[in-house]
Amino acid sequence: MASLSAEASALTDSAPSQNQNEPLRSIHTSSLPQLLNHFGISVVVSTYQAGKVVLLRADGDQLNTHFRLFDKPMGMALDQTGDRAARLALGTRSHITDLRNVPAAAANVEPKGKHDGCFIPRSSHITGDIDIHEMAWGEEGLWFINTRFCGLCTLDADHSFVPRWRPPFLSAYAPEDRCHLNGLALVDGKPKYVTALGTADTPGGWRPTKADGGILMDITTNRIICEGLSMPHSPRWYRDQLWVLESGCGTLAQVDEATGALTTVAELPGFTRGLSFCGPFAFIGLSKVRESAVFSGIPITKRVAERICGMYVINIETGETVGFLQFEEAVQEVFAVEVLQGIRFPEIINDATDLLHQSYVLPDEALAEVAFSELPNESLAQILAQGDEAYGKQDLPGAAQHYRRCLELDSTFITARYNLGVVLVDQQQWEVAIPHLRQVIAEDMGHAEAHNALGMALLKTGEKAAAIEHYKTAIASDPSFKLAQRNLQVAMQL
Repeated sequence: MASLSAEASALTDSAPSQNQNEPLRSIHTSSLPQLLNHFGISVVVSTYQAGKVVLLRADGDQLNTHFRLFDKPMGMALDQTGDRAARLALGTRSHITDLRNVPAAAANVEPKGKHDGCFIPRSSHITGDIDIHEMAWGEEGLWFINTRFCGLCTLDADHSFVPRWRPPFLSAYAPEDRCHLNGLALVDGKPKYVTALGTADTPGGWRPTKADGGILMDITTNRIICEGLSMPHSPRWYRDQLWVLESGCGTLAQVDEATGALTTVAELPGFTRGLSFCGPFAFIGLSKVRESAVFSGIPITKRVAERICGMYVINIETGETVGFLQFEEAVQEVFAVEVLQGIRFPEIINDATDLLHQSYVLPDEALAEVAFSELPNESLAQILAQGDEAYGKQDLPGAAQHYRRCLELDSTFITARYNLGVVLVDQQQWEVAIPHLRQVIAEDMGHAEAHNALGMALLKTGEKAAAIEHYKTAIASDPSFKLAQRNLQVAMQL
């Protein structure tokens, strides 16, 4: 996973750019999709400057970057239930939107059978333009940083926001961005750490000292743990250790809570903002930062002449870079980064699509009394989703059982037959997989993935010439299919 050979990212721009002349291109290391596949995860990134939320998903050995439009998306909060993300809160210009993961809906997202998560809006709360920053789910619900008023807040049904805490050096709540409170970390479900860019009690008072006036503090004691920081952001408690991004320096650091000493783990080629973890890896957002009054004079502008926008993955045990994604042109700044545990290929439905109009989530007791006019089709979608979930957990026998059940109900269900063929290939049941994949191709001659999988099975059974022909057909159907290209090269050399 340490390969750093950059290759063009496979892009899916399913939402139109606000400016069609701004291409949403990116490059990434080959190690990044490998890492996502290894952990069975995906990553969601917000970029308020481009007005988009980006899903980073492994599609085989390629990285798929999928964009959805929102109005100035900034803070995000994930609610992890069990081994998969169940809920995503997204802070925008004047709203907080609550999106729920509905796995049953994922089965109906095109291409069917590929998605294993689907986040659908359930509610939207109008906060007003409060310059919302970091957010987190806790024992008392959603907590968020209200940067315009410099306070830590929650929500209720009657108010724009409910202030719960402000720094003791502020004399009042005021819509004046006095200290630029920005970062938030919870410990055991309760707010614990925050960052701010200064300690001023005057409108915009943090700006003159932004280069070295930042602080990290413990709100349970109102103790400033660190001061003299350069635009700190994204405090996190992970593996019983306090972490912070010193954004103005472009670094990831560990914090000694007792002394306030920082130990730099990695220096990165951009303004670091947005931090999430998985295993020994930190996923860190990077921004180019503009040459403007806001960012002038900070250390990163002096250390790195050509700053990048994207996401880096750092081994927190060694400080080594193990992979990265770099956006080009249209995306200049990243705000938040969140790892979606247990979801490999998610979708976000936030516009007026048929799926949004026709997805109904009911309590189990009510669902038992609902009459479906097409119950077999509904059952197929649910069983397929169960198979995909099992496959995502590497439960190959369980996945095969669900796909076979789909075929018992509908023998023409090509998605289930293809998925079963892939599972059988993964199980090295070559002879059993071959007839299923042949049937898929008989129904869809242009099914590049089926040709590639069939080529793998035929090669393993000694049918080299037939395997090569299927690899060539896969490439002809999809000239960008790099896995088929690589498999063809291997087969030709045997």
